[in-house]
Amino acid sequence: MPTDSAMPMYRFATETGLPLVASFDGGRVTSDGGLPWLEQAEAELGLCRALAACVPEWRRGPVIHSLETLVRQRVFQIACGYEDQDDADTLRTDPLFKLVCGRLPETGRDLASQPTMSRLENAVDRHACAKLAYALVDVYLARRGQAGRPSRLRLDLDSTDDPVHGHQEGEAYHAYYGQHMYHPLLLFDGDTDQLLTAVLRPGNAHASRGVLLVLKRLVPLLRQRWPGLPIELRADSGFAVPALYDYCEAQAIIYRIGLIPNRRLEALAAPLLAQAKQQRDQSGEEKVRLVGETTYRAGSWPKARRVVYKAEALPKGPNTRFVVTNGADPAEDAAACYDGYVERGEAEQWIKDLKRACKADRLSDCRFWANQFRLFLHAAAYWLLDTLRRWLESAGAARRQLDTLRLQLLKVGGRVRQLLTRVRLHLASSHPSQHLWSLLAAHRPGP
Repeated sequence: MPTDSAMPMYRFATETGLPLVASFDGGRVTSDGGLPWLEQAEAELGLCRALAACVPEWRRGPVIHSLETLVRQRVFQIACGYEDQDDADTLRTDPLFKLVCGRLPETGRDLASQPTMSRLENAVDRHACAKLAYALVDVYLARRGQAGRPSRLRLDLDSTDDPVHGHQEGEAYHAYYGQHMYHPLLLFDGDTDQLLTAVLRPGNAHASRGVLLVLKRLVPLLRQRWPGLPIELRADSGFAVPALYDYCEAQAIIYRIGLIPNRRLEALAAPLLAQAKQQRDQSGEEKVRLVGETTYRAGSWPKARRVVYKAEALPKGPNTRFVVTNGADPAEDAAACYDGYVERGEAEQWIKDLKRACKADRLSDCRFWANQFRLFLHAAAYWLLDTLRRWLESAGAARRQLDTLRLQLLKVGGRVRQLLTRVRLHLASSHPSQHLWSLLAAHRPGP
């Protein structure tokens, strides 16, 4: 319990017979010894620099912190699990945070505090956010093409719920989620898990809202970079709107989009479902899945389209799913087409990383465009952590969730010493993930 001294001290009984006395007086100590790896990832991506170039300068007179330093501080803070602006009030003196933001750990000026971070996020408007979105796509294009021209681009669309924190611009009640929220639109590369964009939308927005606008701006950039490259699009039934089908067909984009079942679709799948039930009864297997296809025209469609459907007999009852597609590859049968759609479920894990590890659902600014900017900052944190994950995987390490990666790689206690010719970081000798540093050092040799 705390004592009455000026520096609070905490006493604990131990099994050794000697009490443990603790206080926050360790000096130049950091709890995020892995920060230099984040800085290495940023040095390769240039993402914070690109985002900072899109932020309007709101300050007049002498500037203490450059825009790039502010963005770096905020993104690194989020990547390390400090999503609240208030955390900057104490982290601004952290010696390693200072170092990766271009300041000497002992003699350098402290970093920005919470009020400056708040002014940074509120400095943007819709025009700045549009530039920020293009900057994020530019980083994707550069990284995606690093290994050469890809054989295809597979775009995975999804939306997610983002609970609000009080009365904020754009918040609204969403009946499906049963809460007041924002409803961001996310777009990932389905083959690489790279995040292309994250668009903030009002809480009551339909899942498909804004999709055409995003694609009309994105697809020309993709085709300008890689002319003639096949583009595929996958999305769940929230995006099953005729305007999206029409756009993809006009742009020669192969789409696989889920359909909400209805009586007509269920009737079309009924014979195959009966066959699946019969096979299950005869074979004694726990489940039998069959896949078929048909042509189907909804009342709002100008023409019939190909629909692939799954009929599955399970112990708990029948299960049918429907996917509309314009894919007509003769080498791809209905089962392969459906499996290609099901693979988009991996995007749920990427959203989990974005929300749980990178705290992208912590959008607590009052202004809508400030929260859009904050969403981009969390997306940048995702990019940095995901880059470290890729480096580790290329070095032979198992794939990790980003929160696990942060715990094992970044959360290392250490003492920072500023010497005459170098800065020395003394890391915890007993840290169990030292091998990850060895793997990264082999993949990304430092100076």
